[in-house]
Amino acid sequence: MANSLAFWNEVMRNLSIEKLSASIKLTMETYYIGDKDVRPWGYYVVTDIGITANNEEYCEKIIIIKSGRALSLQSHNQRRETWTVKKGILTALLDGKRLEILPYESVYIPTGSIHCMANLGNDDCIIEERQEGICYEKDINRYMDAYNRNIVEFISPEAIESFTAYIAILDEIKNIQVKIA
Repeated sequence: MANSLAFWNEVMRNLSIEKLSASIKLTMETYYIGDKDVRPWGYYVVTDIGITANNEEYCEKIIIIKSGRALSLQSHNQRRETWTVKKGILTALLDGKRLEILPYESVYIPTGSIHCMANLGNDDCIIEERQEGICYEKDINRYMDAYNRNIVEFISPEAIESFTAYIAILDEIKNIQVKIA
């Protein structure tokens, strides 16, 4: 709360239309076409946003996962996703089940599913992701993370299988990195 108040006090002190507009964008965490975010596993670029025929938000991204990297084990409360591999082989976890997704194949990630993406190949893996529902970056419940980012505490019988599979993928990544070095 104190950080939020300090943020808005600083905005008001330096008020200008440009600065206020940028501050609102950061606060609302809305996606914009062309947004790019670099992460420890690679990066994503927003390629399209809009409203579906069912009056739901959608956001499309191109996600680049570096060789030997994995996204966090996570779920979303307000959106579902479809991943389509454009290049490489995607190793995916979906509710404890390991999947190998080949180029031009897709996988559907329902709202609330525990999932992750990993690249166990030698080259970058390129994925097209389509989110539908309420799309914003804060809708991530992170359960395990290879890069020590904040996680939520969540233990359920369904999650244990996902945790075990995620640890196995991280072990495979360590072996890949040892071979490269």
